[in-house]
Amino acid sequence: MIRLLRAPFRPVTYSRWLHLCVPVLLLALWMFINPRAPWMPLLIVIPFGFVPWVRLAEGLQAQFLLTPQDRGDEDGLIGTAASARWADRWRTVLWLEIRLVVAGAAMFATVWLPVQAIELIAIAFGHPLGSDLAVPFTPPRWAAALLVPVPLLLLVLIVVLLGELITTIARRLLGPSAAERLTALEARTEQLLERTRIARELHDSIGHALTVAVVQAGAARAAGDPEFTDRALSAIEETGRAALEDLERVLLVLRESAQPPSQRPTLMEADRLLESARASGAEVDARLTGPLEKLPGPVTREGYRILQEALTNVLRHCGPVPVRVRVDMAAGRLELEVTNPLPERPSVTRGGGSGLRGMRERAALLGGEAETGLHEGGWRVCARLPLERIP
Repeated sequence: MIRLLRAPFRPVTYSRWLHLCVPVLLLALWMFINPRAPWMPLLIVIPFGFVPWVRLAEGLQAQFLLTPQDRGDEDGLIGTAASARWADRWRTVLWLEIRLVVAGAAMFATVWLPVQAIELIAIAFGHPLGSDLAVPFTPPRWAAALLVPVPLLLLVLIVVLLGELITTIARRLLGPSAAERLTALEARTEQLLERTRIARELHDSIGHALTVAVVQAGAARAAGDPEFTDRALSAIEETGRAALEDLERVLLVLRESAQPPSQRPTLMEADRLLESARASGAEVDARLTGPLEKLPGPVTREGYRILQEALTNVLRHCGPVPVRVRVDMAAGRLELEVTNPLPERPSVTRGGGSGLRGMRERAALLGGEAETGLHEGGWRVCARLPLERIP
């Protein structure tokens, strides 16, 4: 009831009214040609329903006039695509038929009910009328004056109800099919996964560079040695340049979404991570064995990021402590382990973050696993990535 009372003040009521009146142009044109066959337009529109772009035009018109409030909604229920299959064409034909019938009812009410209101006004003022009246009976003058608003209110009610009806039908017949909804959902899921991957790339790359820069700057200030300061600045410059290259790769993917993410760092470039950690003061004992150049692309790229995040966490939370790195190619899998002791007084304040969760997610996406936690009095990151079970 509240919606009906608010309907005359909502713009969508009048845009739907306009949508209901548009097909009447075809009906009116045909009535000039052959008024004895008013049903003929129902047959005329059938061939048009099989034209693919007619569905596109009907979808755009329905979206603009029936659901203007949903135009910015990516999940809009009225499609704006041409017919791709015969099922879409038959649904378009059914839509055109129903639209003509509902439009005829709306136009009848739009013409007939205002005529009744005018006749009631004439009766109320005592003007003589002919015998062919729209009102079903001739009321007294005082009753006619009281009944004048009734046809107009009834017209608004009919327009609102027919507008709701045609909108519901449009969403059913012009909306995407179940297969199209599934395809759109899969595309959106892929987009969200890609955004998550890009966010993780930025977190790992930029986070590592900033951590190295902070540790190096703090160590240089504490050392007070010009030679050490020069080495620290060189390490900061090299790490920053590498981070800028990673940032440029990520931004390139964002600017050119059609381009697949490629040329990202791999474990073949792990030396720069190890050297960056050594330049920050950490004693890195690294051993990388096996034909790393033969690793599948997803494994070597995600392995690089897991190693990067592990070293970043060591520098961020423990400072320049001894680090043990092992990267081995076992039977059918890549094993990556990073261990370090936990100092009694960490040189860098501990803080929360999503790095540990990100490592586990990277491993899980490849069908592997990553374990992080205390181990023999220290901290260990252990990742196992299968070489064959790649999604």
